Amino acid sequence: MIELYYFPGNASFTPHVLLRELDIPFALRLVDRGGGEHKQAAYLKLNPNGAIPVLVDGELVLYETAAICLHLADTHPASRLMPPLGTVERAQAYKWLIWATNTLQATLMHYFYPERLVDAGNAEGASQVKAHAEARVGELLAQIDQELASRDARWFLGEQYSVIDPYLFMLCRWTRVFSFRPARDYPNIAPYLARVLERPAVQHTLAAEGINAPWY
Repeated sequence: MIELYYFPGNASFTPHVLLRELDIPFALRLVDRGGGEHKQAAYLKLNPNGAIPVLVDGELVLYETAAICLHLADTHPASRLMPPLGTVERAQAYKWLIWATNTLQATLMHYFYPERLVDAGNAEGASQVKAHAEARVGELLAQIDQELASRDARWFLGEQYSVIDPYLFMLCRWTRVFSFRPARDYPNIAPYLARVLERPAVQHTLAAEGINAPWY
C-alpha cells in the first residue's frame, strides 16, 4: 500500500488530494514537525533533506512534491491528471508544474522563512527579505490571474482537471495570511479557487488533515 508522510497544510497537501482523486488505497503517516521528527534519523533515511512530503510506493521512496505528483499521474494514466506524453499540452503542464514549485513555491519559502537567507540575528535583513518576497509573490499571482483570464476555462490547463489545479490551490492558500492582496483578492483566481475547493477530494483532504476555514 502507498504511504504518504504528511503534515497538515504542508506541501504534502497536493499529493494527498491526488491520492483521493485517484480513489486508491493509501495510508497517511503524520510527521510531527513541531517535535522535529522530520529532522530525526528515521525520517532522514527517507528524505535526507528533512522536508515533507515523502511517498513510499512499494520499493520506491520518493520525495519532492512535483515528482510525487508526476509519479501518481503517470502510474494512473486513465485519471488524465496529466496530458498525454509527447503532446504540446503535456509540455505546458511540465512548464506550469515546474514554475509552481521552482518559482512561486520557492518565493513563498522566502516569505515564510526569511531568516534562512540572512545571518543569525539579522532581524532587519529578514524583514526586508520577507517584504520583497511578498511583493514578488504578488507579481506571480498576477501572472496566474492573467493566465486564467486568457484561458477562460474551468481548470488551469483547460477543461481537464490536472495536477496543476490542487498544486496552485495549495500555494494560493498559503497566501491567506498576506497583509497585501492574498490570492483570493484577484478577480480570476478567486472563482478558480472556489471551483477547486468544490472537488470532493479537496474537501476530504481538508477534513482528514483537520484544516478549517478560512480555506484560502
